[in-house]
Amino acid sequence: MAAITGIYNILKEPVNIELFNKVIKALEEIPVDNVQTWQKDYLLFLCHNQWITPESVGEQNPLYVNDKKIVITADAIIDNRNEIFERLQVSRFIRETITDTELILLAYEKWGKESPNYLVGDFSFMIWDENQQILFGARDFSGARTLYYYKDQSRFAFCTTIEPLFELPNVEKKLNEEWLAEFLAIPTMVESTDVNHTVYKNIYQLPPAHTITIEKGNIHLHRYWKLSLDRELKLKSDQEYEEAFHEVFQRSVSEKLRTHGKVGSHLSGGLDSGTVVSFAAKALQKENKLLHTYSYIPEDDFFDWTPKYYLADERPFIKETVQFIGNIKDHYLNFTGKDPFTEVDDFLNLMEMPYKFFENAFWLKGINEHASKQGVKILLNGSRGNHSISWGSRSLSIDYYSSLLRKLRILRLNKELESYCTNFCTGKKVMLPIVARNAFPDLYKMLARRNETDYQFPSFINPDFAKRTKVFIRLLENDFDISGTSSGDFTQYRRKHYNQLYFWNKSGTATTKLSLRYSLWDRDPTNDLRVIQFCLSIPEEQYVKNGMERSFLRRATKNILPDKVRLNHQIRGIQGADTVHRMRSCWSAFVEELKRLSNDSMMTEFVNRDVIQNGIDYIGKDHNPNIIFSDQFKILIRSLILYRFLKYLY
Repeated sequence: MAAITGIYNILKEPVNIELFNKVIKALEEIPVDNVQTWQKDYLLFLCHNQWITPESVGEQNPLYVNDKKIVITADAIIDNRNEIFERLQVSRFIRETITDTELILLAYEKWGKESPNYLVGDFSFMIWDENQQILFGARDFSGARTLYYYKDQSRFAFCTTIEPLFELPNVEKKLNEEWLAEFLAIPTMVESTDVNHTVYKNIYQLPPAHTITIEKGNIHLHRYWKLSLDRELKLKSDQEYEEAFHEVFQRSVSEKLRTHGKVGSHLSGGLDSGTVVSFAAKALQKENKLLHTYSYIPEDDFFDWTPKYYLADERPFIKETVQFIGNIKDHYLNFTGKDPFTEVDDFLNLMEMPYKFFENAFWLKGINEHASKQGVKILLNGSRGNHSISWGSRSLSIDYYSSLLRKLRILRLNKELESYCTNFCTGKKVMLPIVARNAFPDLYKMLARRNETDYQFPSFINPDFAKRTKVFIRLLENDFDISGTSSGDFTQYRRKHYNQLYFWNKSGTATTKLSLRYSLWDRDPTNDLRVIQFCLSIPEEQYVKNGMERSFLRRATKNILPDKVRLNHQIRGIQGADTVHRMRSCWSAFVEELKRLSNDSMMTEFVNRDVIQNGIDYIGKDHNPNIIFSDQFKILIRSLILYRFLKYLY
């Protein structure tokens, strides 16, 4: 609900007010409901408050408790308020007025440095404990809110955004080459496996699921959360699993609707966002409030060139969901005349770092802007549902069928394959070789032709730069697969996804900074810690039963989502298919800039010029729409975004 910042002079010298005013000025672009500060000699906290929840309106943030000699500034929405109230035995008469900032402070007074373990929600905060002479802070388990910091021998400074930290003396914008090398070498959407460093030297970020303590001039980081599943949840029937999910998910969604403004949600034609919208609309109806949904659609003159099993315009499925659920005001946004290429500079300014989600950036920003103008303060999404509520992709199905084959459970395998082939209009003759190859990979490799190789994402990092930064060695040490593919035990892959914190940084950075610009808060019930723990505790077969991908969610949403959406196996929505269409008017400028960067020594120090040139030759002048999904296009786009960032930096 805020952009927080502060300066702590370790040598106990008074904070220079002129310096702090420069820091404040660097935050001026962020819209606020009010700005508050707290100062005591060598310590100064500031908060650009945005009022999102009912309790936050007019709240004191930073908050100082005189008798405890503790001050806090927080950027937080806490979901499990009732649970904490019960643990702390807070009077029921005052619970509705207690702010989340106060609640965090009460938790700290009770549990000290262990307090983040008890908090569920999106948060980053810093606390000065005068009695213990420590500065203590934390960031939520998945890094939904950012927190950057800088430290030298004389001071420690922190901020929700990076730019204000450059107002400090002797803090320069210097490129962190190790971070950049990973950005270039990693083929997936992950920017870097190092969750403490940023693209700038000497500017750090508090990693997700970590606390930070500054004591006697020393920084101590501690990871307070790691996924731990001691036992599998055993219930008597499928129905009991589904009912248990309804209870957990409805609580998560309902708690995330807490706002004095309107509630909105992203809505596609798929399962995840549809499930979020269904539970949210039901809860809001009890409050006599409408749910506003926002759906991105292509421009009117776009021709859907994609194969018949893809759908670029998902309105037929979205409208089915809207009509079935009710209590929804739906909005369809095509952002006529907008394209991702001309939005690069603005999104770089927003992100404060290079980014990889080029195709989606402009409409994600556009939906936030549109919702903000309509008074939305909470904007729901289901972006992390693939690893929680809707787990069970084709790969997991194949993995499960392969395990049945290895265990010689032939009757069960036959039954599941029959259902799968019916759902996906295929045959056992097609599926059995795939299952067998997955079940016995070593045997398959022995029988395979020697010249067969697995495809890998082309490397476009300059080999000399890669060698100098030792990037591939470092990625190997961090157990990162640079092939860009996933294989093996998908259950273990899923757990690794939640325990490897570098998966989280991208979305947390984008949602925090979009929310600050547009004064609304992005909330994702599929990323609720309690939902994740429930979904990972149920047996694997729940996700692949009856020959269905994402079987559990499809069954759990019976009578909650329309069957056209719930049981849709043949058609998938596809985002970004209209990217080249939108770039027609600026295509020549796009290609010309690529040519310039391929000949710029500033860029060729970091990227392989030959690979870039081959990519330029590949996309040609015809701007074929399907190049958007090619690796060559991804390489060119990432190079262009980096080029713009470096020009800004230097």
